[in-house]
Amino acid sequence: MSSNKPVKSPVIIDLKFQRESVVKALRNAFAGREVIDMADPANADRDLGTAAYAVVWKPDPALFEKAKGLKAIFSGGAGVDHILTTYELPDLPIVRFVDRSLTDRMSEWVVLQCLSHLRQTLTYAHQQRDHIWHELPGQPEACDVTVGVMGLGVLGQDSVAKLKVMGFNVVGWSRRPKQIAGVETYDAHGLDAFLGRTDILVGLLPLTDETRGVYDRSLFSKLNRHGALGGPVFLNAGRGGSQVEADLVSCLEDGTLKAASVDVFEQEPLAPESRLWDMHNVIITPHAAASSEVSALFRHVDSQIARFEDGLPLQNVVDRLTGY
Repeated sequence: MSSNKPVKSPVIIDLKFQRESVVKALRNAFAGREVIDMADPANADRDLGTAAYAVVWKPDPALFEKAKGLKAIFSGGAGVDHILTTYELPDLPIVRFVDRSLTDRMSEWVVLQCLSHLRQTLTYAHQQRDHIWHELPGQPEACDVTVGVMGLGVLGQDSVAKLKVMGFNVVGWSRRPKQIAGVETYDAHGLDAFLGRTDILVGLLPLTDETRGVYDRSLFSKLNRHGALGGPVFLNAGRGGSQVEADLVSCLEDGTLKAASVDVFEQEPLAPESRLWDMHNVIITPHAAASSEVSALFRHVDSQIARFEDGLPLQNVVDRLTGY
């Protein structure tokens, strides 16, 4: 007896992730649907015209020329600048990856770094290396420190909530006005006032024309210089293109910034000769703050495709005018 079920459109996978994680996740993903894995050499010359969906992170530039039948593009991460700024794209919906696991990972990184700078972890690590037993005087509490979060999307709002649980004073900034219960927020017109209150600045902005290079000497110089930490601290886990690294280095050297934790960079991997590697007041992580869990990504895409094929609207679709 023949089945009346419609044939599911193929999905293209073009993810520049660790290969092993993609292969493992694909074993149990997209049941009943053909998967065209572009990392498989057998698919190099494959006709992609029948594929309706593509899951991408830094894909082959020719992909969108070959895949003329696409109906939706799914980003492999929360950010979409890697797609919007690099490719000539068809007029299709682009969907961001929004998932509990990714959100939790980002908030964990933000809270960890704020606590590390609050509790003077860098200094204690240097003392351990030099076999020095010395309790640092005047240890402030979280309630003595104001954390300012720039970027109040899903990741930013979750970080705000978890920082408050830890006892930090928290303020937030976004280009457009946003209301968050129990948190004072600022919009584009209130940037200077926001910065003036901030002891630890957390950068979680998407990369757009407006945010490119926004973290520069001018901005750093407006942070609170009289807080409990003895100087402002900068954290960036948003996008590397939002920071001017030459300014970041010079501000860390001359005391405009007391310290920094940086997960994203203008060029990645960070060049071995970068001065940031050897700075005593910097914590570096290799774009690992909120790495996409590939199985969760594929579950997210599968659920969105199911919605789409049932006639429901896709969720977390990017506004191409704002870039997020």
